[in-house]
Amino acid sequence: MTEKLHEFVQKLKEENTAWITDFKESFDEVTAFVPRESIVDVCWALKTKHGFDMLADLCGADRGPEEDPRFEINYHLFSTENYSRLRLKVLLSEDDPKVPTVTTIWKTADWHERETYDLFGVIFDGHPDLRRILLPSDFDGHALRKDYPLRGYEPYSMN
Repeated sequence: MTEKLHEFVQKLKEENTAWITDFKESFDEVTAFVPRESIVDVCWALKTKHGFDMLADLCGADRGPEEDPRFEINYHLFSTENYSRLRLKVLLSEDDPKVPTVTTIWKTADWHERETYDLFGVIFDGHPDLRRILLPSDFDGHALRKDYPLRGYEPYSMN
């Protein structure tokens, strides 16, 4: 199975050498690292030319305030055509945590991107409705950042 995924990654690299900066294989899964400027083009090519027609998940991760780049955005793609899974990863610095939206490719990205924005503070440029989805609109901070207090804040008192 991973041989087929290597072929997809190789085809993307042949199509545009700037699209894939690195890739890793672990536990029979392939992760391709994509620069943020190329994520929309890579997703579009994977969907239209290579059969990755489903965005199964999109999630963020905070590698920690001492790490650079600090954030990663993971796109978990699935092909219903050939039953393959592929992960794309975009790395973002703390100073500029922005990445273009992929809602124009997969409508399901809408909620996933809002959740990642809400919990990590990553901004998805061009998103049609980027606002909090889990936490109250007046919530201070982003709860899944590693520098967020372990016990959190208690903005609402129960007096």
